[in-house]
Amino acid sequence: MKTLAKAALLAGAAWSVIPALAFAQQSAGASAGGAPSAGPAVEEVVVTARRREETLKDVPVAVTAVSGERLAATGAVDITTLQQTTPNVTVQVARGSNSTLISFIRGVGQQDPLWGFEPGVGLYIDDVYIARPQAAVLDIFDVQRLEVLRGPQGTLYGRNTIGGAIKYVTAKITGEPEIKLKGSLGNYGEKDFVASAKAKVNDMVGVGLTWAKFTHDGYGTNLNTGADQYNKDVAAARATLEFTPNDKLFFRLSGDTVTDNSNPRHGHRETPALDFLGKPIAGGGVLPGVYDTRAGSGDKNHVVAHGVSLLGEYKLTDNLTLKSISAYRSGKTEGTIDFDELPQAILDVPARYNDHQFTQEFQALYTAERIQGVFGLYYLNATAAGAFDTVVSQANLSIATAGHVDTKSYSAFGDVSYDVTDQLSVSLGGRYTEDKKTGQVYRQNFTGIKSPLFGNTLAVPGLIRSNFTSSDTYKKFTPRVSVRYKLTPDLTSYASFSQGFKSGGFDMRADAILTPTSVNGYQPEKVDSYEAGLKGYFFDRRLSLNSAVFYSKYQDQQVTLQTPVGASIASQVLNVGRSHIYGAEFEGVASLFEGLSANFSLGYTKAEFDEYKALDLTATPPAIKDFADQRVFQNTPKWNGSIGLTYRLDLGDKGSLNFIPSASYRSSFHMFEVPSQLDQDGYWLLDASVVWTSMDGRYKVGVHGKNLGDETYRVGGYNFPQSAGVLFGNSVSAFYGPPRTVVVTGEVKF
Repeated sequence: MKTLAKAALLAGAAWSVIPALAFAQQSAGASAGGAPSAGPAVEEVVVTARRREETLKDVPVAVTAVSGERLAATGAVDITTLQQTTPNVTVQVARGSNSTLISFIRGVGQQDPLWGFEPGVGLYIDDVYIARPQAAVLDIFDVQRLEVLRGPQGTLYGRNTIGGAIKYVTAKITGEPEIKLKGSLGNYGEKDFVASAKAKVNDMVGVGLTWAKFTHDGYGTNLNTGADQYNKDVAAARATLEFTPNDKLFFRLSGDTVTDNSNPRHGHRETPALDFLGKPIAGGGVLPGVYDTRAGSGDKNHVVAHGVSLLGEYKLTDNLTLKSISAYRSGKTEGTIDFDELPQAILDVPARYNDHQFTQEFQALYTAERIQGVFGLYYLNATAAGAFDTVVSQANLSIATAGHVDTKSYSAFGDVSYDVTDQLSVSLGGRYTEDKKTGQVYRQNFTGIKSPLFGNTLAVPGLIRSNFTSSDTYKKFTPRVSVRYKLTPDLTSYASFSQGFKSGGFDMRADAILTPTSVNGYQPEKVDSYEAGLKGYFFDRRLSLNSAVFYSKYQDQQVTLQTPVGASIASQVLNVGRSHIYGAEFEGVASLFEGLSANFSLGYTKAEFDEYKALDLTATPPAIKDFADQRVFQNTPKWNGSIGLTYRLDLGDKGSLNFIPSASYRSSFHMFEVPSQLDQDGYWLLDASVVWTSMDGRYKVGVHGKNLGDETYRVGGYNFPQSAGVLFGNSVSAFYGPPRTVVVTGEVKF
């Protein structure tokens, strides 16, 4: 009751501004004869959050949409830019990687990218679900808009959208033929190049091709090998073929590929290293440069991902459209994680992953005067596999781990909206999901540095810690209901209830000796989410404002724990118990006066555990304990917000000049459920862009500065303090966000 009361007070305080805005709007109109002096109306945004095109104002879902034009104007590099401008969202490059994605929305997500463990925020490219986070830090090119759907989206998006969904939307091929070349030069040796071409070959066929290369030198150096740290070497391409034989049929065949050959991203040691006797290790001190390391596990990293999809649409009648989405994706990763960040293999983990997935979705979209709906069937067949060694040189030990998870998922879904009156609309939806999973786990001790899995054929085999195959089926129906009421033609209110579901699985690090019950796997987690919102326009549509408050009950939350025990690490994926989350979100655009507009956002999240039951391995004998009063949510700052201005100066026949300064803030947050020295204090990021555009729009030149205050801030880490009797060298390491960067871009269209 206490938390509900807090949420209600927050909602009341937030929405009390609406009558004031409405009164101010009427007063401004009256004082100026109904035509107050200000800028033009803000642009109306169209989204596909409910699998059909709707204006943002009319969607009873908390959605942030960022256009491709806005992303280009601000110099956005990849989808992690969403973190700075979207309320209550964390979108980051995963620790120890260059292109693996971690995402949290309203406190719900997953930062463990191991095969078989699935994310809590769904990622979609043109409605195709991306099952694995590797190579998912999508660079921004050939994009129409990005959409972030906050809160559970299980009804229409299904798998692993318990926290929300991120959509990367590309545009159909229309208009005149176009060739576009874009290049960038910046500090740290940045050199980027994007070439794209699109054209309608005739009335029926359209073709689009894009190739991109993104490179920059390291922000730091591996002082052991001389290799760059935090460099980038990514190539990507996308091809599209569209076929429209008549006004009822449309087909799109798309293919994309990404190759990341950046060096491994080793962390920065945060504490001095100790040997197995507890004495300092030579050269194991804390380096002054946060991007520097002394890691010795290697400088080779290779990530590749490919995908192909076929979309078919058939307009059966004026009211009914049938749609089919078929897709296949595959990926491979070869890399290494040096937990100790030292030349010695005190705690090194060479690893390789591979995965593939096939998905098929059928949709029927119905639109009538008062009824709109979508119904569908979905199928996924996926395999995620991998292997890694845990190398502990102080014990002359390597623990080999390998395995795979096969997943078959079936679901049926529907969502129907009925306009009871011109103002009142009711939506009902639901999805039934059945996931069948089979996991195979192998784990064995070897005497020697690396196991036969990674080339050491002389390693002496030892104790087999795990060697099992388990299967399970997870079934769930997730409903959604919402009520929308149009207070005025420009102002909409809504209230909704939705349920999110993420299936269970098997821990690929499971140690059947230390934790025998791990062979049974872990169970699904569930979120019940209540949300209410106000969306609309004010002052003759010169101000758009979207707001929401939410309250969620999180049950059977899946948490990954690695607890050192002797010379081993006990991995556990546990359903730890219950928690509650509540908060509020505001975002909008204001046209202040001719040539000047502002974008702003504000998010608040309060997340607390009510129950956190885990195995206490420090007890004798080990026993289950409730740690709720000692645990916190990870990657969930209480406050986050942003503000940006866009000033456009018309230069006549010399084109126009846009100046776009912005600032974003994230309050302090925790890296893990257990508070540690890796936790990050609150920080600000200051950005600015200046972009010149020719009068005909063919030429653009921009200067983009990111993190102009050169803020130093952590985005991830590994925490093994005083681990296993210091056999692991007190391995506490952190990964940091980019320093100050300045890039000059040029673009030309033919």
